Amino acid sequence: QGNVPFGSERFLERDGRTVIVKRQVVLTGDNLDDAQPGFDSQSQEPAVHLNLDAKGSRIFKDVTRENIGKRMAIVLFEKLGLPKPESFGERYPHQVSGGQLQRAMTAMALCPEPDLVVFDEPTTALDVTTQIDVLAAIKDAIRDTGVAALYITHDLAVVAQVSDEIMVLRNGLMVEHGETDQIINRPAQDYTQALVSVRSIDHKEKAAAAPVLTVEGITARYRGTKFDVLSDVNVSLSAGQTLAIVGESGSGKSTLARVITGLLPPSAGNVTFAGRRLSADLKARTRDDLRELQMIYQMADVAMNPRQTVGTIIGRPLEFYFGLRGEAKRKRIQELLDQIEMGAGYIDRYPAELSGGQKQRVCIARALAAKPKLIICDEVTSALDPLVADGILKLLLDLQKAEDVAYLFITHDLATVKAIADSIAVMFKGRVVRYGTKTDVLTPPFDDYTDLLLGSVPEMRLGWLEDVLASRRMQSADN
Repeated sequence: QGNVPFGSERFLERDGRTVIVKRQVVLTGDNLDDAQPGFDSQSQEPAVHLNLDAKGSRIFKDVTRENIGKRMAIVLFEKLGLPKPESFGERYPHQVSGGQLQRAMTAMALCPEPDLVVFDEPTTALDVTTQIDVLAAIKDAIRDTGVAALYITHDLAVVAQVSDEIMVLRNGLMVEHGETDQIINRPAQDYTQALVSVRSIDHKEKAAAAPVLTVEGITARYRGTKFDVLSDVNVSLSAGQTLAIVGESGSGKSTLARVITGLLPPSAGNVTFAGRRLSADLKARTRDDLRELQMIYQMADVAMNPRQTVGTIIGRPLEFYFGLRGEAKRKRIQELLDQIEMGAGYIDRYPAELSGGQKQRVCIARALAAKPKLIICDEVTSALDPLVADGILKLLLDLQKAEDVAYLFITHDLATVKAIADSIAVMFKGRVVRYGTKTDVLTPPFDDYTDLLLGSVPEMRLGWLEDVLASRRMQSADN
């Protein structure tokens, strides 16, 4: 319960109802959208909150008067840098990219001319090149419309580019509040200092050894399509090492993982794993093929059955691959929990009783239970806050030393790549455009795309976004 002063209005919580009396708005978190036009919000996942059956023009008519909605939408589309603003509103959500969806959500939030917009992790799921465009669009829109913005994020490097002030929260309490320059450059509290200095892992790359995985000439397309999603992809991964696959959304990273795991048969090429050629058909693979190649997914919430306990989740591969039962299985589960630094007391808990980082650790333990030679990590830290993500990366490196397991690490976060990789493959439009050791790939001269990718990684300094945009404009003028 409490008051939130807001212009001439006062925001309160009262019995889940929304009433407006003399410019006083009473609402709860369940009814934020009802506060329009004084208040609007933008979600972290636009694809979840947009009607998949509704065109953009219909969505904008829903949030403003029909006779002015289209004209206002076109102006906002143009302001936010969306392609063909006059006709963009006729597209359905599945016909645009993730970055375009986020900008469309920004336009929708601004359409009713609110006094305040809440941006809830609007760039978390975006690759770094797309993230710059969205950040620039949001910053320009805030400046041009004069709207106030509350920007919620776990990425201090991002918030440093768009905010005037920063409030740091932990466990529901305010840790520190001040101007952006002070929080970024002179944080006073230990927790804030830890956030600012995160990703300080120094992983020295290992020398190349015998490959555990070799991908040769892989070309693939999805059923019913007429174009290749992967074109002549060639990479290899040494035992006990990490190969990072990086690139923007749609570059083919996750599709390559689907081919390796047998979920998508390639139209050309071969995958060799642990000295044997893998069948393109998942159903034809042996139990050892399945056991020795495991996968950890981005969203731990959807990768676990919420009705099963941690012990059941981790114990399933122990039963399936090794036939463990009873006390032997429980002992091994506890060993795995100790290995992921969760210890006693978690074996009988359900996923809903765990934090985001703990859920991802359980998924790591489940993968380790099969005693794999290779684990594919698909964006395993992108949904976690920096401190938790840092802990997961350190855990993965420790486990790699102990188990000699190889990682194929799919990510769009180049800070993660620098922290964990031994070798890197940069993908663009289904092809590998740069490949080699971490040192070779991250050392100039760069090809144009790798240069763009590396230059788009947010730095925790004020003015970084403006410098990048100015550099892009200069390069565009030179061309």
